[in-house]
Parts: sequence; structure tokens; C-alpha cells
Amino acid sequence: MKLDILVIAAHPDDAELSCAGTIFSEIAQGKKVGIVDLTQGELGTRGSAEIRKQEAEEASRIMNLTIRENLQLRDGFFANDEQHQLEVIKAIRKYQPDIVLTNAIKDRHPDHAKAASLVETSCFLSGLKRIETMLNGQVQAAWRPKNVFHFIQSDYVEPDFIVDISAFWENKLQAIRAYKTQFHTTPQSSQGEQTFISTPEFMHFLEGRAREFGQAIRVKYGEGFTSSKKIGVKTLFDVL
Repeated sequence: MKLDILVIAAHPDDAELSCAGTIFSEIAQGKKVGIVDLTQGELGTRGSAEIRKQEAEEASRIMNLTIRENLQLRDGFFANDEQHQLEVIKAIRKYQPDIVLTNAIKDRHPDHAKAASLVETSCFLSGLKRIETMLNGQVQAAWRPKNVFHFIQSDYVEPDFIVDISAFWENKLQAIRAYKTQFHTTPQSSQGEQTFISTPEFMHFLEGRAREFGQAIRVKYGEGFTSSKKIGVKTLFDVL
């Protein structure tokens, strides 16, 4: 199945927190978008792998994704090595995205930077036809996405570009609220052991970051991204 955009993220909810506004915007413009989660988030303090799966399914329904799957790599212990690269390459070749969105190049959670490195490496290797992968008994064709962009997570990273998500901020919050065990979105979600992301303060931070990025481009809310290569345009009017 050919996708326009594939989000490859370390944990269920990484995409919702970091680029759901962009996902909603692109889908509204007719693009096909899917998410591949690398792990089940099974090391998380709150909830469980099974609950996170159900929450991810609800978030996917809210975002109207074309596909979502989970590679079930070991949370906390995956690496940028041949074994894991081949699993990611299979997913890239399966969905043939033009653009891949993935984790932040630097962040407080070590899995995020690891995922960023793993995905960027795999996107390059996926274009090498001498690396053979199989899907359903068939050899997959080589495929290299045109661009790999990294979203920005907890740690501040200077964005290379910012997407206006003002029209989709409430939609983004709705997708985040699907993860009832993870975030302080209802009185019930405040119960249990508190984590970095489960406090009301984290939700305030999330909005503050979106407002900060929005203000930088003179809109209400924004999501920032970085790129390891320079971004070209054909006309100055592509930059608004």
C-alpha cells in the first residue's frame, strides 16, 4: 500500500504528541498517512502494552489513519543495528512513503534519539536494491523516501521549519486524550503513580510549546521539525 507520509515512532503516543496536528492537516488535504510504532511502550509506568494498543487504535480512528502497525521491538532495548534496520526497512518498502516523520534527534528519553538514528539509517538503506527483504513470500522492491523529517519532543530543538496546525489543535488534543492512562486529561487519568507526562503541567507545557512555535510564524499553534539535509524550493512563493 502506497502512503504519502509514514510516521515511524518509538512509542505509541509519540506521534500524537509531536505531529498529530500535521497529520490532521495533511489528511485534510487528501494525503494518505500511516503510523508504524517501533515498540509497544511496555516499559511505561502507567497502563500496559495491551491497554496502550487499545489507546493507539482509538487515536488512529480519531486521526483517520490509512494504516497503523506495531513492529514490537523491545521497548528501551532496540538499537540501530542490522537486525532492527531490516525490520524498519521492511515497513518502509511495504508502504513506500514519500515522506517519513520520526522522533527527535535529541531528547530526554533515550529511545527517541535512538529511533531517530535507526529510522534515518533505515530510510537510506531501504533504497539499496542489494539489501534483500521479503514480505508475504515476495522480494520487496527497494524504496527510499524523498525526505526524512524529525519532530521535536520534550527537549527544545531549533526547528528547521514549522507547520501551522492552528485549525487542528483541538483535533490533536482529542487524539492525545485517547491515551487515558498516560496523560492528565480527565479526573480518572490523574490517579495512579505520576510520571513526567501524566501531570497537568505537562499538558500546559505541550500547549506552550505549540504556541511558541506558532508565534514564531505568526499563527496560533505550530509543530516544529528538523531535517538532516537542506530543504529546497522551486519558487520564493513556496516559503510563506
